[in-house]
Amino acid sequence: MARGIKDKVAILGMGCSRFGERWDASPEDLMVEAYSEALADAGITPDQIDASWFSTHMDDIGVGRGGTPMGIALRLPFIGVTRVENFCAGGSEAVRAAVYAVASGACDIALAVGVEKLKDTGYGGLPLPSVGTLIPQWYPNAVAPANFAQLASAYQARHRVNRDDLKRAMAHVSVKSHANGALNPKAHLRKPITEEQVLNAPIIAEPLGLFDCCGVSDGAAACIVTTPEIARALGKTDLVTFKALQVVVSNGWEMHSNAWDGSYVHTARIAARRAYEEAGVTVPRDEIGMMEVHDCFSITELVTTEDLFISPEGGAIRDVLDGFYDADGKVPCQIDGGLKCFGHPIGASGIRMLYEMYLQFQGRAGERQLGDPRLGLTHNLGGQPSQNACSISIVGRYGD
Repeated sequence: MARGIKDKVAILGMGCSRFGERWDASPEDLMVEAYSEALADAGITPDQIDASWFSTHMDDIGVGRGGTPMGIALRLPFIGVTRVENFCAGGSEAVRAAVYAVASGACDIALAVGVEKLKDTGYGGLPLPSVGTLIPQWYPNAVAPANFAQLASAYQARHRVNRDDLKRAMAHVSVKSHANGALNPKAHLRKPITEEQVLNAPIIAEPLGLFDCCGVSDGAAACIVTTPEIARALGKTDLVTFKALQVVVSNGWEMHSNAWDGSYVHTARIAARRAYEEAGVTVPRDEIGMMEVHDCFSITELVTTEDLFISPEGGAIRDVLDGFYDADGKVPCQIDGGLKCFGHPIGASGIRMLYEMYLQFQGRAGERQLGDPRLGLTHNLGGQPSQNACSISIVGRYGD
């Protein structure tokens, strides 16, 4: 019977490029930037890597969907490079493949890299894929702001929330993330904002205003994993290991059932329950010490805190306004600025989240360094609230 991956896989090294409008860099340049940091951090040479996985969402990196662009850009030693994509959760998918390869014993050391170069598309948001005559069932019915505005409206209706209270809570989410991002030298957006600025900003899709939406960024992130035994043999101490890694993909139930009211993300709740069981977490509100969640919009972060069973149903607004998720709160969320301010290069975001958890456990987060959290959680959502892929990782110090 499967027992999960708890403490079977350690992070050997990680790297992350600076996120932002990187007109100065190609996708290959960004990958090299992240990979070089990860390789130096791991203290190994490229010939020690057994296999690799490459995450990118758009089609403009290389020709087709192969892994060759990464193999060439990083001059990898003729190893397997498998390209993966799972909407915005692709980076987490690359990590999952590398982690499972090590946990299974198929590889001693594995690499995951995610990259996206969105600014060069010339599109103001995320470009939409094209389809033929027969529209597939999973095809999004609206652009991202509209889809997540519906999440906000459904949440407001289900919990009978006053619109002004919801707007204030969403504004606090954004103000908090901007304050955190301002302390992060690799973040895309590094300017603090005020609640007044958020509430008075132009509306993008009611009730989401300009500052409720994450931007469009370029960037890359890399993760090298191995077993705890190999990591120690290589001289590593204070190991950061995976306690759980779960991915759940919608089967269409949300769109084809009257049981779902659109006020939460169903896959996130399933993934959270499975991850907590795998990690041995029984009271997440007390045991999770920090989080990086998929805050593509401020409402997404707010709803996610309930989907992860940190805030009670209908209680996220109070927790947010009470500062529960602030940098000095009980469970700091988006301590690096999150998608909102660090940035959201689609294929890299899941790995970027893990990068912050790793730095925090290593005591290397600089001005934003937290105290001594026991467990860190990453939540990476790909797709829209009704049809999506959700990945959740829980990491911590080896043996804790």
